[in-house]
Amino acid sequence: MRRLILFDIDGTLVRGGPAKVAFEAAMVETYGTTGDVYRASFAGKTDPQIARELLTGAGFDNQTIDARLPELWERYLGYLRDGLDTRRMSVLAGVHELLDALVAVEGVALGLVTGNIAGGAELKLASAGLWDRFAVGGYGSDHEERDHLPGIALERARVYWRAELPARDAVIVGDTPRDVACGRAGGTRTLAVATGRFGPEDLRAAGADHVVEDLSVTDRMVELLTA
Repeated sequence: MRRLILFDIDGTLVRGGPAKVAFEAAMVETYGTTGDVYRASFAGKTDPQIARELLTGAGFDNQTIDARLPELWERYLGYLRDGLDTRRMSVLAGVHELLDALVAVEGVALGLVTGNIAGGAELKLASAGLWDRFAVGGYGSDHEERDHLPGIALERARVYWRAELPARDAVIVGDTPRDVACGRAGGTRTLAVATGRFGPEDLRAAGADHVVEDLSVTDRMVELLTA
């Protein structure tokens, strides 16, 4: 293997769906509140980080938060699964074509680095017909801090493919400054795509190696990701 491409999910591969509604319903059922959810920024954060920030702001201590997290995620996944029956994720422009092109390149493998808990990542991508594209990943359920996730994904890739894989041979693809920051922290290259809340200038300022408007120009994306 000579290159591992690690994709973010929301705002990079897909958008839409019922995740926010499912999360809020699960929070109310588990903790009795969503916290100040309408002022919170979810962009680039892990699911556990979002929950902890909202609940800490609502006056909960970490011991109480941690004790109920398993219940929260069980409820969230149930609501998400039900919601996706009628509100599937929308695949962003160029994604199918890019993934098809990348798997045809010898020595290139695909994975995920996402703030979603693993079960949420699977449900979202399966609803869009994308889950089977990715063999490994680093998820919000692996670590609350996103900066740790590239290393987790890389280690899983080394085991899965039984290959040497230095961090410099991996690329993080994401749509937020936090995606860029976690790639830089993990020693990988980064390609930022302005299909989420952040424009090209924000992503360049975060230090991305490459910034693109979207993933629709397949040949150019393959060149940037595999060169």
